[in-house]
Amino acid sequence: MITIATCFNVYDAQRLQRALEAGGIASFIPDELSAHHVLMSGGVRVQVEEEDAEPAREIVAEEKRSW
Repeated sequence: MITIATCFNVYDAQRLQRALEAGGIASFIPDELSAHHVLMSGGVRVQVEEEDAEPAREIVAEEKRSW
């Protein structure tokens, strides 16, 4: 797995995860259950399989433009 985005909170990470799933890319939020502790240590990561990284980054960039 490779991190393709780091979000300030779990809600933004889940929003990206939904966008990735809509684009046919499976993703994982390894910090989802510990998000309240993660805020102090750098954010909530969104990860995908390495072979999906490039199209996932494009989806994330497009999604973030709408924020």
